[in-house]
Amino acid sequence: VAPQFRYQQREEHTMGWIIALAVIVLVVLWLVGIYNQLVRKRTMKDEAWSGMDVQLKRRYDLIPNLVETVKGFAGHEEKVFTEVTEMRSRAMGATGVADKAAAENQLNATLKTLFAVAEAYPELKSNTNFLDLQAKLADLEDQIQMARRYYNGTVRDYNIMCETFPSVFVASMFGFKKAEFFELTGAEEREAPKVSFDNK
Repeated sequence: VAPQFRYQQREEHTMGWIIALAVIVLVVLWLVGIYNQLVRKRTMKDEAWSGMDVQLKRRYDLIPNLVETVKGFAGHEEKVFTEVTEMRSRAMGATGVADKAAAENQLNATLKTLFAVAEAYPELKSNTNFLDLQAKLADLEDQIQMARRYYNGTVRDYNIMCETFPSVFVASMFGFKKAEFFELTGAEEREAPKVSFDNK
């Protein structure tokens, strides 16, 4: 009877180890699955930011031509041209989502001033080069808004994973941190620069 009892004990002991090992494997697989989801969502967020940055750079490249065209008709408005140029440089040099958003808000405000100046010159509003730049800028504003919405959507999904149970534990364990939304503050800054005119 004793040998059989010892056999049963060994069998129970072995079964306990197998169950413990199975639980450990399941926990590890769960951790890996959550970790991979976090990495995937963070990568999507970073790619979305890169896409928006491309659109912003395209606008930065367009602004000097726009300034020069307006300057050809309203050369005495030097203060406006200087402000647009300075805000463009600041936006190009901004790092981080919050700094970039603040710089873009300031750039949008100065572009509105530039177009307000252009509004006073009927011959400028009918200039072929200006009309072409105006159309390109309007298209870029649309692209930037779409890229911004997509980026903020990826940030939302990523942040939900970083803050909800049980993935919050994995995010905390591996240093995943909440990302910032690319937000425009204030009603005035939420409006894109006016880039269309009535040629009267």
